[in-house]
Amino acid sequence: MRKESERRESLADVIEQINQLLDKHKIVEDLVERQDQPKQRLIQNLVSKQNQNKLKKLLDDLHPADIADILESLPIEQRSIIWELVRSENDGDILVEVSDAVRQTLIADMDSSEILAAAEQLDTDEIADIAPDLPENVFQDVLDSLDAQNRERLESILSYPEDTVGSLMDHEVITVRDDISLEVALRYLRKLGSLPNHTDKLFVVDRSGSLKGILPLKKIVVNEADLKIKDVMVDDIVTFDPNDTADDAADAFERYDLVTAPVIDENKKIIGRLSVDAVVDHIREAAEYEKLSMAGLKEDEDIFSSIWKSVKNRWAWLAINLITAIIASRVIGVFEGSIEKVVALAALMPIVAGIGGNSGNQTITMIVRGLALGVINNNNLQRLLYKEIGVAFLNGILWGGVLGFFAYMLYNNAMLGLVMMAAMLLNLLLSALMGVLIPMIMTRFGKDPAVGSSVLITAMTDSGGFFIFLGLATLVLL
Repeated sequence: MRKESERRESLADVIEQINQLLDKHKIVEDLVERQDQPKQRLIQNLVSKQNQNKLKKLLDDLHPADIADILESLPIEQRSIIWELVRSENDGDILVEVSDAVRQTLIADMDSSEILAAAEQLDTDEIADIAPDLPENVFQDVLDSLDAQNRERLESILSYPEDTVGSLMDHEVITVRDDISLEVALRYLRKLGSLPNHTDKLFVVDRSGSLKGILPLKKIVVNEADLKIKDVMVDDIVTFDPNDTADDAADAFERYDLVTAPVIDENKKIIGRLSVDAVVDHIREAAEYEKLSMAGLKEDEDIFSSIWKSVKNRWAWLAINLITAIIASRVIGVFEGSIEKVVALAALMPIVAGIGGNSGNQTITMIVRGLALGVINNNNLQRLLYKEIGVAFLNGILWGGVLGFFAYMLYNNAMLGLVMMAAMLLNLLLSALMGVLIPMIMTRFGKDPAVGSSVLITAMTDSGGFFIFLGLATLVLL
């Protein structure tokens, strides 16, 4: 088995080879366009075919997940060329692996029959993953192509809200009765011939089909074959309701080191199972969403999308940022007279605002993380606020003192150094307060605390920092 670092290095080499071949293809096309003659056209066809064969050979040896990484790394025009060369039997797996934004561009290049053929290669749970991006008529064709059981499963998965256990669970469940022996259970498994991925346990049910416990596979191996399942099964188990949040499920998987867990209804009937691969995918997607949201970006933006689409995705928070920047500029404008008299203020005030913004982002990141993990509540919020203010106070004394001394040495003005120290302290206290309150207020109003939080905290610390520093300077120095 290759290490992940080795796989990444190998994939990087393949991507470089693909880019070189695509560049050659582009050069030949440009030459033929400038000299459109029969011989040049023939040369183009020969060179293009040669390049396509090399590209196809490279792609045929790759795992669908690696091809997905390659497609995401290419501009849309080049992505379309590579997508046409992918073996059709891999289309479905690749569509599952790529991001939502890239999947939309790939599906746009496919006709209905190609999309339907790709979807038919997938399991029901995988079809559910790509269903939101399928054209409505194609999705209906996909439904019609499924048997009654799989159609019901697909409709069941899609009926649950996104980021719930029901939307992540799969229906490949192996159950055994509690009144049979381990030997009978082992014969049953051998008869099946294969097990669903990540199967580490069997789910034990009674005659009515209600969940009674779990039977880890290792217990079948280490115990006597004539023992009854009810004598060796584990009845203290972690179960999920399909309406539980995916975040809560992820926490449980981490806390209890789960590989799979049953999903049950109100009557304790098993309706599916949640596996670690689905949980890991959710954690990865949630992490990507949080990173983008804190900067005010949308997760559905393709990195190579059109300029207009990128503008539409980003304009809202940029507009908010512009408004806050105007407010900050007006704060400075109020103290124009002070700046004219003490020019050093213009050079020093960005330091106060910048350090405050950095400190605020640290605080807000910790709070957003705590909210995501569910460790922050009304009982500990006040204590957490005091703790962050205490951290800000000590940092303010330390670094405010350093910057105050720096200002004194640079401008030979002790009072300016004192103002610098006091402004730094007060702005760090403000950043700590806002770093706690902004995500808590957003959560209270049902908003995602990660969305645009860095934009808001920067706005507060910039305007506040300028006002505090220039206000103190006006009072003390003038």
